[in-house]
Amino acid sequence: MGENLVIVESPTKEKTLKTFLGKDFTVKASIGHIRDLSEKKLSIDVKNGFTPVYEIPAKKKKVVAELAAEAKKAQIVWLASDEDREGEAIAWHLAETLKLDPARTRRIAFHEITKTAILNAIDNPREIDMNLVMAQQARRVLDRLVGFELSPVLWKKVQRGLSAGRVQSVALRLIVDREREIEAFKPEPFFKVEAIFTAKGVKQPVKALLDKKFTDVKEALGFLEKCRNAEFRIRSIEKKEGTRTPAAPFTTSSLQQEAARKLGFSVSQTMTTAQTLYERGLITYMRTDSTNLSTLALGTTKDTVIKLYGQQYSKVRNYQTKVKGAQEAHEAIRPTFVNNTDIEGSPAERKLYNLIWKRCVASQMADAKIEKTAITIEADGLEERFIAQGEVIVFDGFLKVYRESFDDVEDEEAVKLPALDQGASLTASSITATERFTQKPPRYSEASLVKKIEELGIGRPSTYEPTVKTIQKRGYVTKGDKEGTPREYTVLSLKDGVVAQRTESEITGAEKKKLLPENIGMVVTDFLAANFADILDYGFTAKVEEDLDKIESGKIPWNRSIAEFYDKFIAEVGKSLEDKSYTNAKRELGTDPASGKPVIARIGKFGPLVQKGSNDDPEKQFISLPKGVLIENVTLEEALKLFELPRLPRNIGSYKGLDIVASTGRFGPYIKYDGKFISIGKGGDPFTITEEEAVALIEAAARKSLPIADFKDSGIQVLHGRYGAYIKQGGNNYKIPKGVEAESLTESQCLEIIAAQDKK
Repeated sequence: MGENLVIVESPTKEKTLKTFLGKDFTVKASIGHIRDLSEKKLSIDVKNGFTPVYEIPAKKKKVVAELAAEAKKAQIVWLASDEDREGEAIAWHLAETLKLDPARTRRIAFHEITKTAILNAIDNPREIDMNLVMAQQARRVLDRLVGFELSPVLWKKVQRGLSAGRVQSVALRLIVDREREIEAFKPEPFFKVEAIFTAKGVKQPVKALLDKKFTDVKEALGFLEKCRNAEFRIRSIEKKEGTRTPAAPFTTSSLQQEAARKLGFSVSQTMTTAQTLYERGLITYMRTDSTNLSTLALGTTKDTVIKLYGQQYSKVRNYQTKVKGAQEAHEAIRPTFVNNTDIEGSPAERKLYNLIWKRCVASQMADAKIEKTAITIEADGLEERFIAQGEVIVFDGFLKVYRESFDDVEDEEAVKLPALDQGASLTASSITATERFTQKPPRYSEASLVKKIEELGIGRPSTYEPTVKTIQKRGYVTKGDKEGTPREYTVLSLKDGVVAQRTESEITGAEKKKLLPENIGMVVTDFLAANFADILDYGFTAKVEEDLDKIESGKIPWNRSIAEFYDKFIAEVGKSLEDKSYTNAKRELGTDPASGKPVIARIGKFGPLVQKGSNDDPEKQFISLPKGVLIENVTLEEALKLFELPRLPRNIGSYKGLDIVASTGRFGPYIKYDGKFISIGKGGDPFTITEEEAVALIEAAARKSLPIADFKDSGIQVLHGRYGAYIKQGGNNYKIPKGVEAESLTESQCLEIIAAQDKK
């Protein structure tokens, strides 16, 4: 048994540290926090300075007992949780719960899990930073007060089972406000004029845009008529040298945004993958708002750049962290060993590591040198001028390694203009005026929401992912696609002296993987805005974050900002509970022409619905609003069509003498057959699925329930599973290696796989 016990948060981190430390060290994982506030009660003594009452959850009692036993055996206990507020709080809870002797307890922290960093931390232990602990405690207590006190209000006023959170409610408001901004947006048409010019003796045509946009067809037609006999020439050619500078190394926010744009990762996938890379010792700590690199990292990155690309590509840079209150970590996200250009791991891990490596290396490379050319084209009788713009990369610099997603320069040929002389005559091969429209603001994606939260100062790196995840988990927001709608537009063209007009169509407004507010999310936002303005106020939420930063730096007591907030907040809670009215998002859509009854869209006990008939009508009818259809947008025509659809559950036929019923539930649309529930799938529609389609699903499910292979002598089965095929023997399951087809497995191959995994 080792003389030293090192306690970390996760099994992966435990495994990595074991490879660095010798036999004198025992490494164990606490698996996150070992104690917390009760899940069932407030657990905060409001009258005594908002003192939290912590307890050990039942699921953690075994872990605590094991750690306590190991701590008694060790001469020194090293608390090696992460270096941010949450990690410091974990270390403090461990010391308190395990009743560790301060004389035999050391707190160590490191920004990267490398042997050098670990041994350096052991050589330089410190005490637990109580300012960090109190900052974490202040956040935890404030969020518990808001959530615990607001939930009963929402249950009474809106719908049972709802909950609210401080930062999450503000994030939800951003999404709801943006949706309403989009709905209120009225696109304004304009005409954008583009011309293709040719010059005598020059093969490459020149594409140019007019320096003016026209507001209507008449104006655009008038301009084309003036161009019919115009003689064009080059008025001026201006060349300027410019540079492009690389972006700073990744922070939590910028990593989430770039991984979404370049890799298609969700915020949760990015952080889960980054956590694994960190715990494997491959990257530095991934929750940070700092863009700094250590002196050692600057030196090793410089050496790598010179070795791979040459001295002319190297430029050492120190970036200033721009985020206000950036304190939780002191270095950007970077590879721990920049000379490792690739790693072993899952496809997601390798992709994310590659992105981090490129961003870090590019940040220490020379500027790209760009030559920009602007050609101004004029004609007698025209006030307007055409402008052709081009860029040529003279020296690629950091672009050799990394381009940000919004870079518009893909290669030299795409932007290079031909060599032309000032005063040269040009022929307009074609001039086209295309009707365009002002663009509505885009809906938030997970990554762009994180960016907005960061800009407003209403969150910190450790809160971005849980905030985005929570509003979706609560059903206030869904991530999905928005279908576009067809739109006609006018195209005017001048070619060979003839002006023509035609109408074309396009799909507009289509968006993918965006955060879409649900009806209940909009109702909750409206209720909170009307009754708890501070909760949804961006300035208030940002001030709370600033106060937490002040607590962390020891400038104010941890419970001062809570006391300032609580009295007003609890009074508003009491006022809302005393009010007997029920908040019900209700909208009268009109009258049903057939029956003369009023048609209303509203929130019901089980969600948003359309009601035909008044509340006192004994024959009133209800039908649920489909997912994605909002109460404030649904039309009378759309509502009446819902009543024409078959009602759910819907009998769609039979198979082998048993009925097939289609319906929808908590996990989406499904069919029910022989007591079993079979998912129709995301794109399936329980209102339109046919008997033939349902039978195909039933037969496919039956095939999946049968073993792929059954070797009875050895008790081995190859089975279909939720995440793919697997091997089962006795009570144990075994993963089938990548590249191995389950259908081709023999009994002896299964035994080899089982033996290899048992040994491991």
